[in-house]
Amino acid sequence: MIELEHVTKLYRAVIGVNDVSLSLKPGGHGLLGPNGAGKSTLINLLCGQLRPTLGRVRVLGERPWNNPAVLRRIGVCPEQDVLYPDVTGFEWVAYLLELYGFGRREARRRAGQTLEHVGLAAAMHRRIGGYSRGMRQRAKLAQAMAHGPDLLILDEPFTGLDPVARHAMTDTFKSWIRSGRSLLLASHILHEVEAVTPSFLLIYGSRLLASGSAGEVHALLADVPNEIHIRCEGASRLARCLVEEETVEAVRFADRGKSLILSTRSSAKVYAQLPDWIAASGARVQEMRSTDDSLQSLFASLLRIHRGAL
Repeated sequence: MIELEHVTKLYRAVIGVNDVSLSLKPGGHGLLGPNGAGKSTLINLLCGQLRPTLGRVRVLGERPWNNPAVLRRIGVCPEQDVLYPDVTGFEWVAYLLELYGFGRREARRRAGQTLEHVGLAAAMHRRIGGYSRGMRQRAKLAQAMAHGPDLLILDEPFTGLDPVARHAMTDTFKSWIRSGRSLLLASHILHEVEAVTPSFLLIYGSRLLASGSAGEVHALLADVPNEIHIRCEGASRLARCLVEEETVEAVRFADRGKSLILSTRSSAKVYAQLPDWIAASGARVQEMRSTDDSLQSLFASLLRIHRGAL
């Protein structure tokens, strides 16, 4: 579906994406990274808005730059609003469908059907200038889907949506994938991506750091230095058990002795042994969390691996 070979995009002295290589099969994929990581640059390369400075981009087997044939098979929902305030949502989507080559009658039929599908049935004949942020987001989604593309590219599609609308849009994306079509969803929020697809790419600092499922990424970090926070009753008894173990490098108290922070270079081994240690100490655990549960920590660890620092 998507293939990049050593792709770099430069904006004069600024690097948009740096030596990215990947190959994605048809289906649903997430593109996860903080703001400024290079997600939008990568999306613009895929939908033909930018040409790579170095490397090769292929989408659906073809080069997207200046290629109308492949661009007709892609639907794009951009992060920014590019809507005309003085026309209705129905008029806007129908007009874009005519630009795709549909006749006027078919364009109007598809526009009404798609706007109803994304939850804008009652508002499709109102002017876009009176839409809320969430309604504008759904109108952008409608124009991306209306022509029936093979690949849907979404840049922060949940922005401005309330919880009910988020749930409905998540179901729409899952249904899209189940129908056999493909989707690439860019977000800086992990649970938004995981709610739609288990497969995602992690991009940070203009570089692709990892790809796969959440389980595969955490497995990659199994032997990365990490800290585990344990809040429990009987913290001192548990600490006495832990200091004797080779896999635990250090133990310190926190929260006035109510919590332990243990450092390890082998999280997987520690998690496997923790139940036995807790049972032996008689401690009653109330909460346990790892620092790599935070997205920022995850990116930092992967970046250190990428640079060979771990």
